[in-house]
Amino acid sequence: MKKLMMSLLAFAGLSVSAQDDIQNILRAGVEDATRFSESYIAPAAEASIYSLANGWYNSAEAKETLHFEVSVIANAALVGDDKQSFTLDVNDYNYITFPDGSQQKEIATVFGENNPEQTVIVEYETDNGTETTQITLPQGLGGSNINFVPTAYLQGSLGLVKGFEVKARFLPEVDYDGAKTKFYGAALQHEFTSWITGEKLLPIAISGLVGYNRIEASYELDQTTVQGVNQTINSEMNSWMFTAIASTKLPVINFYAGLGYVSGDATTYLEGSYTIDEGPLEGQTLVNPYSVTTEVGGVNATLGFKLKLAFFRLNASYSFQEYQNFNLGINFGY
Repeated sequence: MKKLMMSLLAFAGLSVSAQDDIQNILRAGVEDATRFSESYIAPAAEASIYSLANGWYNSAEAKETLHFEVSVIANAALVGDDKQSFTLDVNDYNYITFPDGSQQKEIATVFGENNPEQTVIVEYETDNGTETTQITLPQGLGGSNINFVPTAYLQGSLGLVKGFEVKARFLPEVDYDGAKTKFYGAALQHEFTSWITGEKLLPIAISGLVGYNRIEASYELDQTTVQGVNQTINSEMNSWMFTAIASTKLPVINFYAGLGYVSGDATTYLEGSYTIDEGPLEGQTLVNPYSVTTEVGGVNATLGFKLKLAFFRLNASYSFQEYQNFNLGINFGY
């Protein structure tokens, strides 16, 4: 449940099961720990950004003035096999080597699994000569068969004047077993075909949309490996969607498509104090030791349909992008 909760929070990919090892990796020094964490969490941060950017629209038609729609929306960004591991090259690190002398190995990301378990040797110099310590590398979510990032939220849309429509979305603040998250976003859509005289007679509508999302999350770490105080992982994530949309204008079922661009960034901070008992920083207390930033940008192409039922509407879509995405929405309003 904890692993799934962290995935649901899109918490920059730091699974709870790996929290002790994330602290443990500090024994390799700040620079090595930062480099490892960048590779380890990148797929979850990237998938979360792409997931959050989707689901903004189910039609290119702008609502009439003061007409509204309230939606419950769920997304799931899929994580491919190539994102479940990364190549750890010891030449990129200052103190890390593999026990068997290998220069490179495929190591689990937050969505993978090390089978068998993988360890590294941290070798460093002290006044007493060369010393070593062994670190077990973090496992990911692979053992739980979680290879997607789900998001769900409420969204409202309101028609303005002259083909403009404003949208807002949010997820009520969640606090579960030391994990907290806050999510919100806004978008503006404009129907270009509203400029055309007699546009209601056209069989299709064409519009453009700009959308923004932000998520803030934190998790309190258990002090079971590296001693310290106020140990937390904090994350901030931003995503943008810029897209052109086309849709049909039929009575019961309509089809829509979008072509656009997704961009965003996620920054994860390891905060609090950490007193290192082994490794090159032995005896030192690190305060807010490091942060990791992930940036993404890529094309998004979406195909979907919207079905009008008795008193609500149902829409579903699939987005082709770096992390492909399913979207499902239930909509009420007029």
